[in-house]
Amino acid sequence: MSIDKEESVKKLFTAESAAVDTNKGEAYYDNLYIACQKRIEDLKQLTPLNNRVDFTESIEDQGLERRDFLKWASATTAMLMLPASFTPLVAEAAVLMNRVPVIWVELSDCAGNSEALLRSDGPKIDEIILDIISLEFHETLQAASGHQAEKQMNEAMEHFKGQYLLFVEGAVPLGMNGGYGTIGATGETFVDHLHRAAEGAAAVVAVGSCATFGGIPAAAPNPTDSVGVMDVVKGKPIINIPACPANPSNMVGVILHFVLTGTIPELDSLLRPKFAFGYRIHDNCERRGHFDAGEYVEEWGDEGAKNNFCLYKVGCKGPMTFNNCSIIRYNEGVNWPIGVGRGCIGCSEPDFWDKYAYERPMANANIKAPTGGVEKTVDEFGLGLLTAAGIGIGIHAAASAVAGKREDGGEY
Repeated sequence: MSIDKEESVKKLFTAESAAVDTNKGEAYYDNLYIACQKRIEDLKQLTPLNNRVDFTESIEDQGLERRDFLKWASATTAMLMLPASFTPLVAEAAVLMNRVPVIWVELSDCAGNSEALLRSDGPKIDEIILDIISLEFHETLQAASGHQAEKQMNEAMEHFKGQYLLFVEGAVPLGMNGGYGTIGATGETFVDHLHRAAEGAAAVVAVGSCATFGGIPAAAPNPTDSVGVMDVVKGKPIINIPACPANPSNMVGVILHFVLTGTIPELDSLLRPKFAFGYRIHDNCERRGHFDAGEYVEEWGDEGAKNNFCLYKVGCKGPMTFNNCSIIRYNEGVNWPIGVGRGCIGCSEPDFWDKYAYERPMANANIKAPTGGVEKTVDEFGLGLLTAAGIGIGIHAAASAVAGKREDGGEY
């Protein structure tokens, strides 16, 4: 393996987005704790922004005990990469989530992220969104329509100017002067709608692959010239929560972080919160042991598939995808794509539809990976990496060679 190729692979497995500092030191957390305490005390002085039932009454009505809520708060504290001592503060912040207004707009999308949020777990959507968060505007959930809906949004933006979090779902079509996407009774283009909504926002949260990087609407040949929110909105803090759909736990985590600290979370090079996207899928996958042992699903339905072997050879993009899917999972933590036998398609990465959404390993693809690409077959790729000390991917190749495996199914 050439030095250049070796270095490119090292970069792939030590990418900037993977660097997560989970221990910033005692002094840092002591100061943060004091700041969060002050933030919570300040929020307590504010009047709740909605007239819905009290949080405590709400969880009791749903049959949840306080112990259940504290377990959720503890898990959320860990997800936010905070010490366990912050759990009581996170619990208090959750109770005060109706002090921060949220406006949610949808552009070129399938509403999949709204659907995911509606299925958020512990507490459920009734508590998190309808009873706790002050959701001032959301086209899918609200009853208002037409001029009445536009009036509601305008009033919310004016009344909470500089205070609200703007959640954006869907790509922004720029083609034909924005004519590929219009909204409301006045036929406002999506791009103008976004600019107007973002102007008074405290921060903008792009939710889902479409809003963050353009997603499927921006896939080749991209006839509508669709882009992500960060390509349109400038001069505002932007938080990207990609994936298709985004995990509702990450959405709630961003809001909780803002309520708790008054600031946006630490972001990676793609403006993704590190607490959610500082992990490589590959590093936390339950099938990683099979990868290291050279045990793969060679084709769908084979013995490897029946024994939950690694899915890399049938297209899993876990080694080049950053997300916490394998840790927090979906549907109340029940499962995730790889857990049900389907490889990761890299939906939290830019241009995933064109780069990753196919059933071939990157090593066999005629495209280049983010760090320069891999042109060899998966076994050759691994054998070459045996010279790259400290990179675990090389282990599988040795195992494959010993077993006499070859890409074409023959014997050595």
